[in-house]
Amino acid sequence: MPTPTAPRAQPKSEEEWRTVLTPEQFRVLRLKGTERPGTGKYDKFDDQGIYHCAACDAPLYKSTTKFNSGCGWPAFFEALPNAINRHSDCSMGMVRIEITCTSCGGHLGHVFKGEGFDTPTDERHCVNSISLKFAPEPKS
Repeated sequence: MPTPTAPRAQPKSEEEWRTVLTPEQFRVLRLKGTERPGTGKYDKFDDQGIYHCAACDAPLYKSTTKFNSGCGWPAFFEALPNAINRHSDCSMGMVRIEITCTSCGGHLGHVFKGEGFDTPTDERHCVNSISLKFAPEPKS
């Protein structure tokens, strides 16, 4: 399956985002919140396809990069090319790497490195399920 790409989303005001996102999506995607571990619908989800940004529909992750980390959120070892931005996040009294959608700037979660998972990148992209929507692979 070819790697999907998405055009950059048209900028929206926070008020416009409030009209297109649920209150919980707005809290996570726009206010950098998080969902409780183990509550997201994609944590233990195994179907094949592409995970998109729930706000702007930009493709973010292939299901083939998803793995079971046991952390309570969907975990991926690699994003699609140019799909995410990384930012230093010094909240919570520690330095973490926040990941956001390149297209709309929506908060996805955080990246953790060097945890020893048996993945090609030794990274764990810990993503909020509510920040994602899933598109299954087309049936051949």
